[in-house]
Amino acid sequence: MTTTTVPMCAVVHFEMPYKDRERAARFYAAAFGWTHQMLGPEMGNYLLVNTALPGARPPMPPEAALGSINGGLFPFNGDAPMQHPSVVIGVEDIQAAMQRVRGAGGQVIGEPMAIPGVGSYVVFRDTEGNHNSMMQPDMEPPACKT
Repeated sequence: MTTTTVPMCAVVHFEMPYKDRERAARFYAAAFGWTHQMLGPEMGNYLLVNTALPGARPPMPPEAALGSINGGLFPFNGDAPMQHPSVVIGVEDIQAAMQRVRGAGGQVIGEPMAIPGVGSYVVFRDTEGNHNSMMQPDMEPPACKT
């Protein structure tokens, strides 16, 4: 692990563009159960989404801070399909989630890839053209610390 004198700043939010706000809200509700709030013109017609129930903790390494969103960077490869930022969504059953994505109007790109010790991973395109991915983790979610 690299040591630094800069304080660690957590990722606390993500954003993706939409072309049709209602369609995007329907897609993420149908495919992943997300809830949403449509804000008005005074807030730039923002589509605010909730991806977990209050107090819920997605599968994360036990040492991860509550509420953290960890990530990674990868070498650019112009021949690979995912060469831009992506949101990775945790799912319990990747095959069922792939069917929900298709049923909600999205496109699954390729087949799930097994990442040893991590889980099964596959890329999808939502109804707005955003490329994201989903993962069925191999690890059990840790108990919440009280």
